Amino acid sequence: MDRYEVECFEEAGRDIYKQITSTVLQDHNLTSVVSKLRIFIDPRIPIFVAVGTIRDAGGSIQVSDVGSVQRQADSATISVRDETHLAKLLVKLNTIFGYDHVDQPDRFTIIISDTEIPADFEGMEVANRADTVFRDLIYALTVIAPEGFKVRRESYGKRRFFYVASENTLPEHVIEGIVSEQFGLIGEELQ
Repeated sequence: MDRYEVECFEEAGRDIYKQITSTVLQDHNLTSVVSKLRIFIDPRIPIFVAVGTIRDAGGSIQVSDVGSVQRQADSATISVRDETHLAKLLVKLNTIFGYDHVDQPDRFTIIISDTEIPADFEGMEVANRADTVFRDLIYALTVIAPEGFKVRRESYGKRRFFYVASENTLPEHVIEGIVSEQFGLIGEELQ
């Protein structure tokens, strides 16, 4: 991370949340993706705010990233190399070709049969890396936020994100004001 800050009016709380945040982000393999992160915690309100930016997460994950494709006349066999996005690939294949044409005889093989396989099949998008990163990041921030802070609001897009959690429902203008202020402290703007 290029910039990482935790602000809490109690020094002990700040140090503990800095340690918790580092551990959770490392456990979720997000330290190399997050560029800037600022966390603001005030138990008097009570509120937990995280704002930040991510580095470019890369392009989309394609069929060819999941496995190699061998084509026959009206069928194709995918030899799975990376199972990370296999579930998403199977859902997409079943949606496009139908359950009757997609078979997975074992963990590392998918057979699509008796149907036309598009010419650009290997380049078909299975998942978007940025969406996956943001989803993982929001999950990690949910783990980091104080227990009991169940009223949440999160937003992500254009390489920026924020996550706000509280025990209470907070007015929209209060949330926007705090989030905007926190973005300003890391040299960014709320958009």
